[in-house]
Amino acid sequence: MKTELFISRRISLAKENKSISFIFIRIAVIASALSLIVMLMSVSVLVGFKQSIEHKLTGFGSHIIVSKHDANYSFETNPINKSQKIIDKIKSVKGVSHVQCFAVKAGLVKTKNDTYGVVLKGIGKDYDWSFIDENLVRGRHLTVSSGTKTGKEVIISENMARRFAVDTGDNLYMYFIEEQARMRKYKIVGIYNSALSEFDKIYVFADIHDVEKLNNWNYKKNEQISGYEVSIDNFKDIDNIAEKINAKVGIQFDENGEKLNVMTIKDLYPQIFTWLGLLNMNAVVLLVIMAVVASINMITALLVMIMDRTKMIGILKALGATNKTVRNIFIYNGLMILGKGMIWGDLITFTVIGLQHFTHFLPLNPQIYYINYVPLVFDWGNFLLINIAMIVITFAVLLLPAILISKIQPVKAIRFN
Repeated sequence: MKTELFISRRISLAKENKSISFIFIRIAVIASALSLIVMLMSVSVLVGFKQSIEHKLTGFGSHIIVSKHDANYSFETNPINKSQKIIDKIKSVKGVSHVQCFAVKAGLVKTKNDTYGVVLKGIGKDYDWSFIDENLVRGRHLTVSSGTKTGKEVIISENMARRFAVDTGDNLYMYFIEEQARMRKYKIVGIYNSALSEFDKIYVFADIHDVEKLNNWNYKKNEQISGYEVSIDNFKDIDNIAEKINAKVGIQFDENGEKLNVMTIKDLYPQIFTWLGLLNMNAVVLLVIMAVVASINMITALLVMIMDRTKMIGILKALGATNKTVRNIFIYNGLMILGKGMIWGDLITFTVIGLQHFTHFLPLNPQIYYINYVPLVFDWGNFLLINIAMIVITFAVLLLPAILISKIQPVKAIRFN
């Protein structure tokens, strides 16, 4: 064992409860632990929050939407002919995990006291039910027809169930205003709650063939749809995959003379993703502040330790120790203090993340944050990066007070009281 490390360990293990440096060392350990906890928790919340919002948004509309290229951005979309050739082209793009067809129709739900606008989203047998399964509060999947006979079942949100005063098993009456008003009676078979209030207020899931029929589209011979929803494996690749899909199906006219438009979920909801981008900046600022706080505490603790050990420094120099040797003793000691703080910081952070994962004891207002609990995600890469960065930064700042050791003269230090 190196002499510097041996002496440093002896200093750190010494129980000098009356020493002022002992108090500052404890403060430095606590400050290091708290700084690390704040940094790890902030990154954990940021990653969890972004993943949760992205997952919920893509649950309603998938990662990429392929629809007819026109200037119509309302819910009364112009149809395209369903093409297996187009589906196969989209599926051939690396990173695409699923493709499903959808159709939409705007309608009204009238209650005793008010009238509400909703969007009937038609889904078929190719629909990925994982999003509904995760958010289904009660009830079951709706039955999707395979032939010309349309289903009359719907899944509504818990928000709608409260506003309409209905539940599973009840009937839901929807009105569609065109040249002539039409009414449809549906049976509610399921209720979901995604916590995305803006979406829960409007989306009703129904049989795609019924929506096609309401739109007066040809669904018997050459099926017409609003478009294709494309799910991908990794959200980070969304722009690259969208470009590849556009190159395959979006830049030329198909056999029916139609031109397709490829849009990502970020294009559809830019305000939400801009907001999520601002969170990144907030997290960076917080990480910098916590790193500065931890560094200042470590510098303070080391300065106090040097002053408290001035006589020891003088003795070591008188015995032939070089400035570098003495400097390394205090740097090692500072890193040991940091190590204690980091161990406690990591343990506390892991405990809180584990408890939150299983109990959700930290709630949020879903009306504001789109989620009803604080999403904490454990990411090994980010955690290791923050721990390593904290060690490197602390080591760098410890070199500054350690330089003072070279200014201490052995004779004066030994006489120091």
